[in-house]
Amino acid sequence: MKLNQLLTKFSSEEDCKKYLTEKRWPDGVECPKCGNKKVWHVTHRPFHWICKKCHKHGYRFSVISGTVFENTKYPLRTWFKVIFLMYNSKKGMSALQIQRMLGIGSYETAWYMCHRVRAAMKDKDFPKLLGQVEVDETFVGGKEKNKHKWQRLNTRGTTGKVAVIGAISRKGNLVCQMIENTDTGTLDRFVRKAVSERVDLVATDEHSGYRLIDNQYPHETVRHGAGEYVRGEVHTQNIDSFWSLLKRGIMGSFHHVSKRYLPLYLAEFQFRHNNRKNPDIFGDIVAGC
Repeated sequence: MKLNQLLTKFSSEEDCKKYLTEKRWPDGVECPKCGNKKVWHVTHRPFHWICKKCHKHGYRFSVISGTVFENTKYPLRTWFKVIFLMYNSKKGMSALQIQRMLGIGSYETAWYMCHRVRAAMKDKDFPKLLGQVEVDETFVGGKEKNKHKWQRLNTRGTTGKVAVIGAISRKGNLVCQMIENTDTGTLDRFVRKAVSERVDLVATDEHSGYRLIDNQYPHETVRHGAGEYVRGEVHTQNIDSFWSLLKRGIMGSFHHVSKRYLPLYLAEFQFRHNNRKNPDIFGDIVAGC
């Protein structure tokens, strides 16, 4: 969907609510609390219904009840524009930039809206990866020389940075998550949770934490420490490209991402990658809201 198509399709708040109703309840309106499909439409209030199964006096709900759009003063048209800008920016778009472009009242409001949309981008049911899979870990955090003097830890390596692990199926989907450390148990659990046993190849670097998967997976490694990066089909170039995109987004668009909210940013980048060829990516985000 292009920007002019978005503005034309959702020219009014009624258009937005009708679209949200279709995406949220494709099989008919149901109660967000109990799932009851026998609900009564409130004729004098469009897009409002009553469920008499939840409460003896009836539970009233609207199309935005139980969604990320609930308890907000901004119309759905503004929310839809925020969604459009977020999924169309390959390296992400900061809340400050969205505030400037859409004229949202304050930075805090734009930041709040962006985080709610990121929460809606989380993959709830993710199938295990198949085919040729690459697994690798990276660390997110700034360089010591770029920090304020009082923030410097005066250490080398990965101290003070946040570990992230990811797995990508070549020409397929990707899954990534934040981890507390890169020990053998953590890496092994992630691989067994994210990668199917019917995989053709699992390619990693020479990290010893992946040694336990040899008994169950066709595992091959490349020795980055020895200058080896490709050996036939064994490489980690695809997952390395994703790490590069993630870090360029953090450095160029967001500038700083705290450990507390890093999982939401990972969900955003993962969703954008997995739906890069999805013709209805906008509809899927709205349905997840």
